[in-house]
Amino acid sequence: MKRREFLKTTPCLALLNPAFLPELCSNLYAFDLPPNLSKVEARYYEKLPDKEIKCHLCPRECHLGDKERGYCGVRENSNGTYYTLVYGKACAVHVDPVEKKPFFHFYPRRQTLSLATAGCNVNCKFCQNWEISQVRPEQVQHFDFPPRMVVETAKKYNCPLIAYTYTEPVVFFEYMVDTAKLGRRTGLKSVVVTGGHINQQPLKELIEVVDAIKVDLKAFTQSFYDKYVRGELQPVLEAIKLI
Repeated sequence: MKRREFLKTTPCLALLNPAFLPELCSNLYAFDLPPNLSKVEARYYEKLPDKEIKCHLCPRECHLGDKERGYCGVRENSNGTYYTLVYGKACAVHVDPVEKKPFFHFYPRRQTLSLATAGCNVNCKFCQNWEISQVRPEQVQHFDFPPRMVVETAKKYNCPLIAYTYTEPVVFFEYMVDTAKLGRRTGLKSVVVTGGHINQQPLKELIEVVDAIKVDLKAFTQSFYDKYVRGELQPVLEAIKLI
């Protein structure tokens, strides 16, 4: 596949510029390679008898048997161990102004290196990034972009900020936390754009390693969340209070 043809077929893969393509696209599904998913043990889950697990990352508290995936589609129980399939597997990367996140009073007029993986733990009917949020990782083009490379790329493009955005960063929690920790050690700030559908304990850990969080409060009623989001309002309100 020629690069021109590749660019025509990947509307949801946002890259920095054409010169950036050879640097990152070594494992792209678009080049007829098998989907190169990660297999990194997830955090915040409980092992149960008979190779079952219970996830404690978000309010859904998925109870899964062997070979089953969580509601988000990016975390899988394999033989009683829960894995994230999207650690270091970015499907969208772009340089954005921080105001586009939107953050208006945090490092104003600065650029952010923004990234996302596939997946989400809600199903907003109005999602503008549904092509990458409402799919499993093997259904979207992605490439290897581990924390070290994220930090190096942010510095290369003079971005003082790394933004976890576009889909739902909660579902790539381990990737986000490790990247934020590494970025902080090198002087980079981390910002998160989230729907706030996260349990209190992982949120407390996240708060310790990132510098700003913007919660998308979709509405003020549970009936709206039932009809348009397929999520719970109360955990979002509790997340906002904790932040």
